[in-house]
Amino acid sequence: MDKRATAIVSYFSLIGWIIAYCAGDKEGAKFHLNQSLVILLAGIIAGACAIIPIIGNLVSSILGVIVFIFWVMGLIFACENKEQEVPILGMFKILK
Repeated sequence: MDKRATAIVSYFSLIGWIIAYCAGDKEGAKFHLNQSLVILLAGIIAGACAIIPIIGNLVSSILGVIVFIFWVMGLIFACENKEQEVPILGMFKILK
């Protein structure tokens, strides 16, 4: 896969990220691989907030919507072949 295809596939679930990481252009799409991984982890954390009694469902719902918006932004940036960070989550770097 070329850089753009790798970047786009990386945003589609954990399985898509693994496929993009293993079969794609890792060096060319490293920015989007990192960003999609951070968004995926943020979604898991947002879902885990639901176990908090009383306000957990509200917090989880709000964070889930925010993470979804960031996911859509990242996917659009990948489709446009731009290396633009999503707000807040874009500053975290997991892959080096």
